Amino acid sequence: MQSHTEHTLGPRQEIAALPIYNAGISAAVARRVSGRQDIAALASNENPYGSSPAVSAALASLTPSRYSDPASGALRQALSEKLGTSPDRIVCGNGSEELIAALCRAYLQKGDTVLTISPCFGLHEIEPMAAGAQVIKVPMTPALDYDVDALVRELTRRPKIVFVSSPSNPVGPALSRQALERLLEAVHPMTLFVLDEAYFELIDSGYPDGLKVLADRSTLSWVVLRTFSKAYGLAGLRVGYGISSDEGIAKAMRASVTPFNVNAAAQAAAIAALQDEAWMIEAAAKIRRDRSILADRLRQLGVRVVPSQTNFLFLDLATEATPVAGALLQKGIVVKPWMEAGYTHFLRVSIGTAADNERFATELGRGLGLV
Repeated sequence: MQSHTEHTLGPRQEIAALPIYNAGISAAVARRVSGRQDIAALASNENPYGSSPAVSAALASLTPSRYSDPASGALRQALSEKLGTSPDRIVCGNGSEELIAALCRAYLQKGDTVLTISPCFGLHEIEPMAAGAQVIKVPMTPALDYDVDALVRELTRRPKIVFVSSPSNPVGPALSRQALERLLEAVHPMTLFVLDEAYFELIDSGYPDGLKVLADRSTLSWVVLRTFSKAYGLAGLRVGYGISSDEGIAKAMRASVTPFNVNAAAQAAAIAALQDEAWMIEAAAKIRRDRSILADRLRQLGVRVVPSQTNFLFLDLATEATPVAGALLQKGIVVKPWMEAGYTHFLRVSIGTAADNERFATELGRGLGLV
């Protein structure tokens, strides 16, 4: 007699072995779990100031019964004018996450090697693994900065793709011009260098524009990923973009996404957001100011705060972070405990409004017995 499991259809081995993406929870779930209505949503690096009023105006004129432009032509043209890059080298996605998956689908075969950093953005590991690739993660230094020497050594092994986020998610630092140049010098022409700049608009002056640095590297294959989710405040609409070193890479990426992958609302909102850069610049300045204030407040409590060039802070609690996050959730505060092996005593907290930041600092201090 055959067992039930013998007739159960299972996924590919690579899919069954994937780690779970730590997506956090929404404010609605937090209300249900905590029983509170006053939720401080500080887990997903959203813009606490919302989005430009121009976005709301653009969304009001939509015709939902019509399909979106499958090529995102108007958005790509707007990005082309902003970046000084041919629209044929730009690909738009349902968030930049879709473009990570598209690159893996386009270029990876079973047995290929992908290089990234630890702690890492989850999809820099998950999507290559789903494609059957082996992922090598280079740990950050004890000071939680990029270990450029170790990355350079691994790059000599010629991985098929390297994913580097700068600024780093989840840690926060950004690559200096010198560090980025060192990495690029070590990249083999047959390695695809992917620079994930999801938090580019939030960095302090003095850090490089990765796209401009890579533009001078005509012998390398590269992609720069950016998003409208963070500084522009469009996280709920899911729209990101990639700029590639040549049209061939862009063509391969477009072939690896679904038709109509960026919906009409996302395209209209992104174009409107680009047309109101002043709003984004002001919001980013407020976030940088509040980031500094919250970091100082937490350090005064004795919490180790990693220097950040993003809209979040990575905190070493010196104890397991998951129970702390659970206690904060009961207070109506949503943060993200890091689940990656070796970093489970770290907590990532988004920069919110001044009131939510202070509420978090106060409750964290109480929970850790620091106040």
